Amino acid sequence: MAMVESLQRAIDYMEEHLLEPITIEEISRQANVSPFHFQRTFTILTDVTVGEYLRRRRLTLAAQELSTTDCKIIDLAYKYGYDTPEAFSKAFRKQHGVTPSEVRKGAGRLQSYNRLTIQVSLKGAEPMKYRIVERDVFQVVGVKRECPCGEEAKGPGIAGFWGEAHGNGTVDKLIPLMNGEIKGLLGITDNYNAEKSTIDYWIAAEHAGEVSSGLESIQIPASKWAVFEVRGHAPTAMVNAWRQIYSEWVPSNGYELAEIAAIEAYIDPDPYSQDSLNEIWLAIK
Repeated sequence: MAMVESLQRAIDYMEEHLLEPITIEEISRQANVSPFHFQRTFTILTDVTVGEYLRRRRLTLAAQELSTTDCKIIDLAYKYGYDTPEAFSKAFRKQHGVTPSEVRKGAGRLQSYNRLTIQVSLKGAEPMKYRIVERDVFQVVGVKRECPCGEEAKGPGIAGFWGEAHGNGTVDKLIPLMNGEIKGLLGITDNYNAEKSTIDYWIAAEHAGEVSSGLESIQIPASKWAVFEVRGHAPTAMVNAWRQIYSEWVPSNGYELAEIAAIEAYIDPDPYSQDSLNEIWLAIK
C-alpha cells in the first residue's frame, strides 16, 4: 500500500499549493517517483493528467468564489493562475459551460470537480497472468514521435501514428527485423513532457544488428521485467490491463517501478481479434 499512500501525499501537496505555479517535478517528489512514472500512474488511475486535475480544481474553486463573494473577475483570474481575464474566461467557459460574467448574473450551472482521494482495489477479482523475466540490455529499432496526451492534447496521437506506420510501409519494414526475445511489434512510451502534455512514443521491433536506413534505435537497459498477458481486442484490452496493473498488481506486490520505458508488445498477428494475445512489459526492481 506504499504506492497508494505516496500518491495521496502528492495529491495532498497539489491541493495545498493550488494557488501556486507548482511543477510536475515538485509533485512527483512527494511520491518518491520520477515525473514520468508519477504522471503515468496518476493518469491511468484517474483518467486525467496532472495538469488537467490542477486546472479542474482551480476552476472549481474559482467558481465557488465567484458565486459567494464580490471578488472582481480580473482578481480571480490572477489568483487562479491566468495571465489575463480573457484566458480565464475561456478556460472557465470550457469547464462550466458559462462565462464568469454569466455566473455573476446567476445564469447557468457549474461543474464541480471535488478533491481527489486515491482508493486502490486489491480484490483481484480478475486473475492476472504474468511472469518475471530478467534481461540484459537489448536494442529496439523503429520510428519515434512526440505524441500529445490528455484532454488538452492537440495534433495527431498514438492511434494516428500507428495508422501512418501501417500506411507508409514502416510496419512492413520492421516485421522482418524482429530477431530478439520479443517477437511482436512494440509500442514504447517514454519521456513525459508536463509543459506540453506530450510523450515520446516509439513504434519499433527488438533487433540485434545494424540499424536500417530511415530507422532510429534505442538501447533498453538491463532490468527485471514483469510480463503480463493481455487477451482480447488490443485497443481496449491494453487500456484495461494497464489500469489493473497499476490499481491491483503494483500496490499488492513488493516491486518498485524501474526508470525504464514501458513496452506494449503486439505479438498476435491480429491484435483486433477478441482472442488476441499480447503482452505488457513493465520494468521493475
